[in-house]
Amino acid sequence: MPVFRLRKLSLVLDEIHHDGGQDAPTPRRRGAVLAVVSNPFAGRYEPDLQPAMEDLKPLAVTMCEKLIAALGGKEGIDAYGKGAIVGAAGELEHGALWHAPGGYGMRAILGDPKAIVPSTKKVGGLGTAIDLPLTHLNASYVRSHFDAMTVSVPDGPKPDEIVFALVMAKGPRVHSRMGGLETWDIKGEDGLR
Repeated sequence: MPVFRLRKLSLVLDEIHHDGGQDAPTPRRRGAVLAVVSNPFAGRYEPDLQPAMEDLKPLAVTMCEKLIAALGGKEGIDAYGKGAIVGAAGELEHGALWHAPGGYGMRAILGDPKAIVPSTKKVGGLGTAIDLPLTHLNASYVRSHFDAMTVSVPDGPKPDEIVFALVMAKGPRVHSRMGGLETWDIKGEDGLR
């Protein structure tokens, strides 16, 4: 059982009132939670990484709960995403460990979201920024919710660490007007429309 020792958690919150036009009737809220953990696979090649995904599920649930609380509760959360930054002694595949646990954590707490949880990952050093993708949690084709939130941890990841991140939002982009599938047209059958 690998040990992903938690060094720190960081929360980042945005409240977007306008993007150059009039103030939105309801500001858009966006938030991310980032966990800086030790990388038990740093500096070596491990052929079988998949069992470690199970070990990360409790961390994902804890992060999800903290992010939901910071956003003021589950009500209104309609977009999500995830990502990972692997320190230089690790490899990109160590960031891929977050695919199942990160999605699991959000799905377990947010109910029964239909859409895939978008994801990104990279290898980087201290302070590396990452753009966490956001899409609507029930229909990936809802254009008003296509977004990204750029986050970083100033003192992470160290070479033998990984930063795992979750992102959620309440509401569409402020001033969204690109057409396509609208939230009121969501069928929620396949996670796409």
